Amino acid sequence: MLNLTYSYRIYPSLDQEARMLDWLEQCRRVYNYALAERKDWIDSRKCPVNACSIRQEYIILADVPYPDYYKQQNALTKAKEEIPELKAVHSQVLQDALKRLDKSFKFMQERGFGFPRFKKFGQYRSFVFPQFKSNPVNGFEIKLPKIGAMPINLHRPIPEGFEVKQVRVVFKPSGWYAQLILQADISVPEPMPQGEPIGIDLGLEKFLALSTGELVERPRFFVDLQSKLRWLQRKLRNKKKGSANYRKIQAKIRKLHEYIHNVRREFHFEIAHKLCDRAGMIFAEDLNLKMTSRGMLAKHCLDAAWGSFLDILKWVCWKRGGYFAKVDPNGTSQTCPQCAVHTGKKKLSERVHHCSECGYTTDRDVAAAQVVMQRGLLFVADGQSVILPVEEGCVSTPMKQESPSVRKGSQRRTS
Repeated sequence: MLNLTYSYRIYPSLDQEARMLDWLEQCRRVYNYALAERKDWIDSRKCPVNACSIRQEYIILADVPYPDYYKQQNALTKAKEEIPELKAVHSQVLQDALKRLDKSFKFMQERGFGFPRFKKFGQYRSFVFPQFKSNPVNGFEIKLPKIGAMPINLHRPIPEGFEVKQVRVVFKPSGWYAQLILQADISVPEPMPQGEPIGIDLGLEKFLALSTGELVERPRFFVDLQSKLRWLQRKLRNKKKGSANYRKIQAKIRKLHEYIHNVRREFHFEIAHKLCDRAGMIFAEDLNLKMTSRGMLAKHCLDAAWGSFLDILKWVCWKRGGYFAKVDPNGTSQTCPQCAVHTGKKKLSERVHHCSECGYTTDRDVAAAQVVMQRGLLFVADGQSVILPVEEGCVSTPMKQESPSVRKGSQRRTS
């Protein structure tokens, strides 16, 4: 099965918008109550019997089972009889709030950190209709259960052979959006290595360095607008919390953040498509992005959003039939792409690669990108002889060393 997600702008009426905002608030309350129930049960099991806290302690009977998704779902049915506000919300929409909390707990157990947090007012911004009996899109209208029909901007048609399985309604500062989850009973084969290879190296001074010697400048998406954001936040601090002017400044801040996100995402897609226009195989470093988000350069690393770019690049390669893989990043900037000699560590201020053995000189990031491409080709070749393209700044034979570990990107959008 192949799944795709298309996002469209929708235009609800005032009554429909008020109803959807109320649904978001009810989902937020259900989410927070279920989280508090799980948190209290976990806290009641932390204290030893002979060492209780002097101030307070959670006391829950030992035979009370853990409130998992199914128990909380059954309790939600009983809560609807006592709370009339919950009856107005679609039943599957409320169940999705519990399912979202259950997924966050499972994700926390897999990673080992990241305990789910309570949602403040306005932080719960989407709800999901998990299934439909028929296609909710009719022409330029979409009909949602218990909400009704509303105009939808179908800026691109739904592909033939795909059915609408789910609809996620998202509230953004710019308006309301409907994300259609489309499904088709087809299978797409994995892209095979073919075409021109390119290695890329991500950085801060230059956003991208290609193995062909080209450099891509890094736009300062957040840094350039940081002064405007600081000015708006200073104005917000001087307003009375909860007042009309306070909410207006809040809306401007949210719109500015959304604008930064949209510009960054558009830039990432543009670069990804340009790379796929030139190459059939793209190799990148398997970076530890968690470590790059710490330290004095954390703001600039997060502004560049390397992880988001690599995810977009994998998706664009899969969509256009290109091959994408990640290689071992260890020593890419300390290895000469011409003679494979270890040149030693370089300071961040050293931006030129110069090999004392063969005399090869080029930009430091370009040399690292060439090493990335060679490692990717060695993995693809799997011991066979590979001839690299003869270009300026690029060697014609691969490095004579063992192939490092390479992890291929997950590109298939299937379930």
